Amino acid sequence: QVQLVESGGGLVQAGGSLRLSCAASGRTFGIAAMGWFRRAPGKEREFVVGISWSYGRTYYADSVKGRFTISRDNVKNTVSLQMNSLKPEDTAVYYCAASRTRVLGDYDYWGQGTQVTVSS
Repeated sequence: QVQLVESGGGLVQAGGSLRLSCAASGRTFGIAAMGWFRRAPGKEREFVVGISWSYGRTYYADSVKGRFTISRDNVKNTVSLQMNSLKPEDTAVYYCAASRTRVLGDYDYWGQGTQVTVSS
């Protein structure tokens, strides 16, 4: 099992920045990729960004390209999401997730989520 704990959410004005972090513990040797997803009120959960654990290859949703940046620290087993130029439509609960297969595959482990609210 892998445990994921997110931190760093909060309230920010449009145009501002936030940084989310996710710490992985447990059987982390089986992780192939980690990603961030979000669920906005009344909407389905959507993929935001993912990163391959070994090579650091990244994949971004079109809606966040150029504004969000994902990074990982293989030694500390953490992944971070730097979010700049935030928009009200970025308001959502953000979830950290880990996959045992690939970035664009199924995700097997999930964090509890952290709220991000962007005011206009």
